[in-house]
Amino acid sequence: MPEVFHRRELAEQMTQQLLRPQVLQEALRSGLFLSGVRRTGKSTFLKHDLIPTLEQAGAIVIYADLWENKDTIAPTGQILKAVREKLEELKTPLSAALRALGKTVSAEMAAHGLKLKFDLTKLGEAGQVSLAQAFTQLVDEAKTDLVLIVDEVQECLMDEEGQRLLHALKAARDAVNLRPSTPGHFLFVGTGSHRALLQEMATRRKEAFFGATSHDFPVLSADYVQYLFERLRTSDTLLPSQAAAIKGFNELRNRPEDLMIALQTLNHVEASRADRDAVFLGIVAAQRTQQADKELWALERLGPLAEVVFERIASNSGEDVRGIYSNEARTAYANVLGKAVSTEEVQKAVQALQAENLVMRRGHGAYTVADPFVRQIWLER
Repeated sequence: MPEVFHRRELAEQMTQQLLRPQVLQEALRSGLFLSGVRRTGKSTFLKHDLIPTLEQAGAIVIYADLWENKDTIAPTGQILKAVREKLEELKTPLSAALRALGKTVSAEMAAHGLKLKFDLTKLGEAGQVSLAQAFTQLVDEAKTDLVLIVDEVQECLMDEEGQRLLHALKAARDAVNLRPSTPGHFLFVGTGSHRALLQEMATRRKEAFFGATSHDFPVLSADYVQYLFERLRTSDTLLPSQAAAIKGFNELRNRPEDLMIALQTLNHVEASRADRDAVFLGIVAAQRTQQADKELWALERLGPLAEVVFERIASNSGEDVRGIYSNEARTAYANVLGKAVSTEEVQKAVQALQAENLVMRRGHGAYTVADPFVRQIWLER
């Protein structure tokens, strides 16, 4: 197994905010959504840092990755499977799940396991025990917090069954947390790579977790580059300066795999010590161009109207853009395209841009580019 770069300070900070929130952090009990582009270390952080830290603090943690077996198991099935497996573990005396709770679990529960009053195999099925009932019983018996983490949570929005499950989880949240004397809380954490959809899950009134907190996932930074250099300096690997590596890492959207590819490429070209930084940054620029081509291809295939709408949003200095359906805006689109443009056509273009995670809604009638990298490369071109 590859060595993992741990982010313990971030994990401890998030654990404190979730389990022992200060007054202004109590909104996290309504739900927390963290978005970030793929391959930036979200899942690694969840599995190797956040989950262990939450468990060390006494919480019961259930984790479901909706991209795991996504072609064979629907999102609802993945989440219910994860819940059933955790509850089955907690039923088993001296199980790893019980040991993870440490001193927070009662002697009775540690010796005999969780006593469930329902059939686990039918949990969540229509007419059977609901998630609200199951989670309430679990929190009451364990007398601790329950945290459900769903990775790539936007997959729940892809069918009606997944959206019904989100509403069932919201009902479970309210059933546990709204009691004045609850011995623990139910915390829901959703992460994903579709920034626009994750923000909408927290801000659109029709969504189950409307009112939840939405943040960008904190990306890896200079401390990761320093950690990597400390590992690589013991080998014969050619390295640029650490400053150049940090600059290149940022330009590669803070993706560890892409940084490793750039460093590997540097070791396959002729580069003297004097020009090694320049060669490395040239490699980074080439990789970045390839990434840009992939990102902009998604925009180009949506058609000319989507492109001009995107340009209007992207050209506004990174501020939220309003009036994209206005008469003035449609006249501008028409001047570029050489034909009249209806409001309905603009709405369809915006919906397509949102579906491709290119733009996101920031409020009533306000839009911005979902990924600053895409906006930057669009303006550069």
